[in-house]
Amino acid sequence: MNTEFFIARRIIEGRKGQKKISRPTARIAIAGVTIGLTVMILTISIVNGFKLSIRDKVEGFNGDVQIANLDNNNSYEPAPISRQQPFMADLKKLDDVSHVQVFATKNGIIKTKTENEGVILKGVDKDYDWTFIKKNLVKGEVLKFNDTNPSTDIIISQSIASALDMDIGSKLLIFFITKARGADSSHFNYEQRVRTFHVKGIYHTGLEDFDKRIVYTDLGQIQNLNYWTHDQVAGFEVLTNNFDNIDSLESNIKNLISVNLNAQSIKEIDEPMFAWLGLQNSNAYIIISLMAIVSAIAMVSALIVLILENTSMIGLLKALGLRNVNIRQIFLIDGAYLIFWGMLIGNAIGITLCLVQQHYKIIPLDQATYYMPYVPIYFSWLYVLALNVGAFLVCMLMLILPSFIVSRITPVRTLRYS
Repeated sequence: MNTEFFIARRIIEGRKGQKKISRPTARIAIAGVTIGLTVMILTISIVNGFKLSIRDKVEGFNGDVQIANLDNNNSYEPAPISRQQPFMADLKKLDDVSHVQVFATKNGIIKTKTENEGVILKGVDKDYDWTFIKKNLVKGEVLKFNDTNPSTDIIISQSIASALDMDIGSKLLIFFITKARGADSSHFNYEQRVRTFHVKGIYHTGLEDFDKRIVYTDLGQIQNLNYWTHDQVAGFEVLTNNFDNIDSLESNIKNLISVNLNAQSIKEIDEPMFAWLGLQNSNAYIIISLMAIVSAIAMVSALIVLILENTSMIGLLKALGLRNVNIRQIFLIDGAYLIFWGMLIGNAIGITLCLVQQHYKIIPLDQATYYMPYVPIYFSWLYVLALNVGAFLVCMLMLILPSFIVSRITPVRTLRYS
């Protein structure tokens, strides 16, 4: 057996029945590493869970990349483009593209006997992916389309339904302002138009900024209101199966489309939301760094106590010819042993708490404030492995400096007073 490992094990085990000052300190060090790693695992899992949950909802409303008229400037009253685009076949062949769907939007005001509510009608067609809405549907069903007349059904949010006291089957009037070409083809007139809709479904995502505004209807309704042809749409929503590559996907799409069209990723369309989500990374990094420092300080304290308690042994080992570097290795091995046990317990607690919350959702949240009814968890073994490696390296690096105390201990003094 390696000499350093043998002596390190004897120091940790101690003689049977012998009281050691370092034992409570060692337990505190193990507890420090345990708490630190537990908090780190929970932090990264909660922050990633929160970010992914919010991102999925924002994606659900807008898609990942939108292709529209270059002159729209993010307007909800867009200029139309043709749904027959020469780049469509090449677009669908891009590696990260999972689906492409048409859409159109229009501002409107829902009027009832007592209330008015400003909304954005999002017109969709048969190619629309209803996965997101179905996941968040609380009542009713999604829209059904026919080839003759546009459907008068509409899907509204629970926020709008509660504000206007509506339910499945309720009838509602929506008023619009439409730009129509006048007698002189060079001028436009603005006219008020009204449509009657019937509530087909009610959804709830928890993102109130979107829930209070977005309602879904047949694309044909938007086309009729805007005097568009069946071939005209506001644009295309491109869905991706790899959000990490969304920037490169946006760039590839821009290379495909014509100069009169523009492609924007969801990160640009809803920049404030993604900037806010980016701040969550900073919070996670700060917490993880603080926990790593706390764990390292606990380990440094334990190592110093361990060295001071064994000064006589250190002097004896030096007298027997053991070099400083070998004696330092002994105490670094003891430090690694304590770190290992702290990490083992911390992993057990942190992973268990994450999996319990992920499956049973026992910790609730105020959805109006946090956009979630419960604490979201995204658990990844890769992140856990990275945290373990990082925490271990930080603690071991912090132990190198106090291990140099060994060099200041001389055999003459220690053996004289032992």
